[in-house]
Amino acid sequence: MEKKLYVGNLPYKITKESLTDAFAQAGTVEDVFIVIDKMSGRSKGFGFVTMSTPEEAQAAIELWNGKELDARKLVVNEARPPRER
Repeated sequence: MEKKLYVGNLPYKITKESLTDAFAQAGTVEDVFIVIDKMSGRSKGFGFVTMSTPEEAQAAIELWNGKELDARKLVVNEARPPRER
């Protein structure tokens, strides 16, 4: 069963490929989604990474939460389910 992670405080110039490469150090990355601002076309500074197992998700949290990527300290934790609108 896969596990989705929230990743905050991302560098604004981050690419899907570089985020995938970073999180692949903890295991198999199933999906990466970086939230993009519609007006500016740049990252809003957060996104989601889906790991293939809960164990790999936990390893990614331990590896990246509070650690720097491109001079920005990442916030990594389990993603909450989307709110109803």
